[in-house]
Amino acid sequence: MTAAPGEGVTAAPGLVIATAGHVDHGKSTLVRALTGTDPDRLAEERRRGLTLDLGFAWTTAPSGRTLAFVDVPGHHRYLATTFAGIATAPAVLLVVSAEEGWRRQTAEHLAALDAFGVRAGLRVVTRADLADPAPALAETVERTSGTGLAGTPAVAVSARTGEGLDLLLGELDALAAARPPPDPAAPVRLWLDRAFSVAGAGTVVTGTLAAGTLAEGDTLHLAPAGRTVQVRGLESLGHAVPRVTGPARVAVNLRRVTADQVGRGNALLTPERWWTTDRVDVRYAPTGRTARGREPARLPAEPLVHCGTAATSARLRPLGHEAARLTLRTPLPLHVGDRLLLRDPGSRLLVGATVLDPEPPPLSGRGAAATRARQLAGVTEPTDPAARLAAVGLDERRRLAAQGYAVDADGAPWLIDGGHAERLGATLAAAVRDHAEAHPDDPGLPVAQARRLLALPPDTAWDRLAAAAGADLVQRDGRLYRADEADGLPAAVAAAWQRLLDELRSAPFQAPTRRRLDELGLTPEALSLLVRRGALERVGAVHLPAGSVGRAARRLAAVPQPFTVGEAARALAVSRRVAIPLLETLDATGRTRRHPDGRRTVTDGG
Repeated sequence: MTAAPGEGVTAAPGLVIATAGHVDHGKSTLVRALTGTDPDRLAEERRRGLTLDLGFAWTTAPSGRTLAFVDVPGHHRYLATTFAGIATAPAVLLVVSAEEGWRRQTAEHLAALDAFGVRAGLRVVTRADLADPAPALAETVERTSGTGLAGTPAVAVSARTGEGLDLLLGELDALAAARPPPDPAAPVRLWLDRAFSVAGAGTVVTGTLAAGTLAEGDTLHLAPAGRTVQVRGLESLGHAVPRVTGPARVAVNLRRVTADQVGRGNALLTPERWWTTDRVDVRYAPTGRTARGREPARLPAEPLVHCGTAATSARLRPLGHEAARLTLRTPLPLHVGDRLLLRDPGSRLLVGATVLDPEPPPLSGRGAAATRARQLAGVTEPTDPAARLAAVGLDERRRLAAQGYAVDADGAPWLIDGGHAERLGATLAAAVRDHAEAHPDDPGLPVAQARRLLALPPDTAWDRLAAAAGADLVQRDGRLYRADEADGLPAAVAAAWQRLLDELRSAPFQAPTRRRLDELGLTPEALSLLVRRGALERVGAVHLPAGSVGRAARRLAAVPQPFTVGEAARALAVSRRVAIPLLETLDATGRTRRHPDGRRTVTDGG
């Protein structure tokens, strides 16, 4: 496959830098001067001298690091394209012309950078050969104070004469060296900015890989379509490579998808490591920016939401305390802590927002929104699952991990809020106590019943749940018992059991009738308990001491083979009421073989 110039990044550590700034302030010219590559790919762009779409180029810094550039349009008509370019870049060149100084799109681009949380980059004044750059530098420093770019290097350059370019390249090299390397094992989310078809290769997509690693043969999830795709090949700076680690520009040749089924705003994801959602709770900045400067964040009811290269309309419900719920028209793959840009197309107000919960609980009942706002107001670190668990009570570990919460990969499959665990534990202890009092012959509360009562998952750690409420419960034979009831038998059941054993001593296979069991004090619940504890075994509709089926097989092995039901009944000294279920059990367990004439032969004497 063949990518556009600059698509991808080599395996050497590097940096991806987006441009930003007003139209006709020399962003593309600067990139061309730094890299030798014109980022304006389209013929119309070159004819009009105006950047219309994202452009890509790259160069090598003096240290050998790769510097890849994403050039964005400056005209306000192409804001969505601009946002797609800067949202995924870890660093930025904020460009201001020495001739014109700070302008409207400069302010808008800076607002977007702030919203997306871009805090690395340089402030660059271009066309220093055409006007004194000092006033523009001073104004740029002043305008960026209080933003993520405050304190970053400010450089004046001329792309025409080359003045300041070496200094700029050195500053970019230092910026790349100072950046902490992203985690190569991080889950991949490659926001796509281009998709096209290459003869002989098929579908190719490009994007900025912020973190993680892509390799040939990887199976990925395409969001929001939900399609599974496979990496057929990768390119870095026009060269085929077997793997790419972020930060990097990368071109990916895909299997299982055609070029018309994928496009800008889609994302390639590590499966089961991201949460694709159409509803999200966010905290938004108290002020936003327009071209006129900072303004109170009066959010519209239906803002445009930008994330990565994606943009979607949404419905916004204010919750209070600078929190809001967004219902997205197009689902987005998100993690807690992700930065969003909320845009009012009417006023052109831009407001930053942080994802606090990508799967918020329903709001129902009076005061639900205010309660939710108070919960979210307590979130100081979005990746801490405490607020999420406080809202929902308990959640799956793998679900929390997919949503970006900081949870260990190993451990119990479910995490539970401490207060919720205490309340559930108290309810559970009371339920176990009540069941024992109502069912003295079988005091254990069935686990399935407890799960239904508390709406808990199958793999609940019952002992930990009980301990949270100070209760001492034991799980045994599918039941939950108070610790002092888990071992042994209730006194009445133990006495009845002993009476049964005494009665069977002379006729070990003579299973008592239901009436006789009642007379002995063995209720159905007591019989169930004795079966679970291994004292009795159920043989059809009758009950016999454990091991009776084996003992019957050994006794029948001593009679002439094959034998009839009557002969078996006489050998065991029982009626057909007991003989038939015993023989059927022996048949089912393979200890006897039933002949066509109804007679049987013992195949296993014990």
